[in-house]
Formats: sequence, structure tokens, C-alpha cells
Amino acid sequence: MTLREAIGQLFILGFEGHTPSKALETFVRDLAPGGLILFGRNLGSPEEIAVLTDALQAASSTPLFLAIDQEGGKVARLQAPFTRWPSAETVGAAGSAELTYAMAASIARELVTVGINMNMAPVLDVLTNPANPVMAGRTYGSDPHRVAEHGIAFFRGLADHEVVAVGKHFPGHGDTTIDSHLALPVVPHDSDRLSAVELVPFATAISAGIPALMTAHLLVPALDPKQPATLSRPILTDLLREQIGFCGLVISDDLLMQGIADSTPPGEAAVRCLDAGGDLMLICQDEAAQRQALHAVTEAVETGRLSEARVRVSCDRIAKAKAQYLRRKRAASAEEIRAVVGCDAHQRLAERPAQRPS
Repeated sequence: MTLREAIGQLFILGFEGHTPSKALETFVRDLAPGGLILFGRNLGSPEEIAVLTDALQAASSTPLFLAIDQEGGKVARLQAPFTRWPSAETVGAAGSAELTYAMAASIARELVTVGINMNMAPVLDVLTNPANPVMAGRTYGSDPHRVAEHGIAFFRGLADHEVVAVGKHFPGHGDTTIDSHLALPVVPHDSDRLSAVELVPFATAISAGIPALMTAHLLVPALDPKQPATLSRPILTDLLREQIGFCGLVISDDLLMQGIADSTPPGEAAVRCLDAGGDLMLICQDEAAQRQALHAVTEAVETGRLSEARVRVSCDRIAKAKAQYLRRKRAASAEEIRAVVGCDAHQRLAERPAQRPS
């Protein structure tokens, strides 16, 4: 793999359009990303999604991570006829890790049927601030051990059906008052509190083998008083890699969110995230920004700011994850899609958390 191809592997990119086109094929071949992320703007019927994902894989010289946010509740990109899954809050209140596993396995079946192989879930944040504007309803609760139990069940349900689980948002977005899409939140707690609450689900999930984690655009002064977590070597390398021992993929949250973009252009953010210990940089829109980031990383290697060895380390992690999870080459047939997506068994399962005894 050439250096240019290796650098492309370090990005998961958003794109425009919901049908295959020459322009989209050119985008994939030219930027050669490691993965693509799908939003509502990319989604047609289940059969159309399958056609799109097959075309994207065919356009790429290497297997692509094809990612989506399908947590359940208010963060679910796939709409009807896909099953409408309840929120993590509702599932956590049901108190059954077995049910959480079954739901995640069913989500995975619907994803792989249409060619999607990565889910930006589970949420491992501990909701200790009920007024949190971005995480309310999206977490398994305020008890870090409950969050860990359900988060592990969810990631195993995905993994057992060849979907990469991406736990988020490290080191913990549960006690914030600002949405990092809009500005940079600050988590004011000391190291003892972080170790006892925020970090528990992540450390437990790492011990259980979760394959990937997403960073949070947060300032955590107790860990790094200067850099947001996404750009912080003390957080991503010293804490996550060395102290907690995570060997999987570190994926940034979208580098165009204002929590980063207000202070750091996407190219500089990509370089600093990689230097801090990240593996995959997420840029969800704006082809000009995506190209700027690819160019900035290339220039950083050419000038010696980043070593080629650093790039290759992340490429090796990415290749290992792809070899483990990306075994299915194509989406399913139209007949299988109709049999799986929104099937009666999944609908009944989705209703179970609301039926628990009071």
C-alpha cells in the first residue's frame, strides 16, 4: 500500500447522494477512504441502500467500513420499514442485559442485510446530569456499572453478527451542559471522580474486547488542561492506550463539529488527532474540508511532523479490524432483505422494554 493509499485509510467520510453515480465512484476512488458514513441524505428503501453499499464497495480498492448511527430512540438513521428500536434509556431501565444483546443482534442483522458493517454505538456515557442537552435519553443510565453491563451486551450483539461496534464518547460526555456540536464542553471533575464514574464503562468494555471507541470533543482539565480529548495525547495515548490498555480503533467524532472546528481547521485537527493517538478521523460532509484534511496529513508526513511509521501503525489496526469483521462481500438479496428488515420478530423484540412490569 502506497503512502497516499495508507493516509486515505485513516478517514471515514460522509458523502452526498443516495444512488450510485460516476461522481460518487470518482469520490471513492480519488479519496480512497478507509470508510464512509451514511446519513438520511444517503438512505432510500432497504433495497436501494443495498444497491448503494454494493456500489461503494465495488468502487473501492480495499474493503470499506460502511458506518451509521443506529443507537435506537432519537438517534436512528434507518427509518421504517426498518425496525424502530427504543432508546438506550428505555432499554437500560428494563434491566436485562440479555434483552440488550438480543436487540443489538437484531439491529446487526438488519444492518448487514443492506451492507452496513459499522455502528456508531453503543453509548457508554454515564448520564449524571439529567439536563445534558445532547445525551439525555441516549445513555443506559446514571450508574456506571449498569452502563457498562448494557454497553458490553450491545457491542457483543453487534460483534457476533459481524458489525463493528464503536463505543462513545471517550472519556465521557454524560455530565456536560453544552452540546459539542455547537461549542466545546468542559468536564470539571478530578481524576478520582473520572475513574469512579466516567471511565468505568469504557475500561470495562475494553476489558471485554470492544473493537473501537469514538472520542469526545470535550475539555477535561484534570486530564489535559489545553487540548480537547480528540486532540489530546495525554488522553488518547497516555490514558487510553497505555494506562487502560486499549489496542483497538480510536475514531474521532466529526471534526467539523463546533467543539473542534471553532478553534481548529479540519486539516490541522486531523493531524493533531492522529498525533495524539487516533486512528480514524471522521469528517461527515464538505468534500473541500475532507480533501484539506487528507492533504494536511500527507504534508505532515512529508515534512516530518508525523512519521510514516505512525501512519502505518494505524493502518495495521484498521486492516486487522477489517479482516475480523468485513467478511461479507455484498448486501443480501432483495428477498432476504424483505425477510429480515422490520420483521415481526424484531418488532416484538423492540416492544419488550416498554412491556416490563412497573
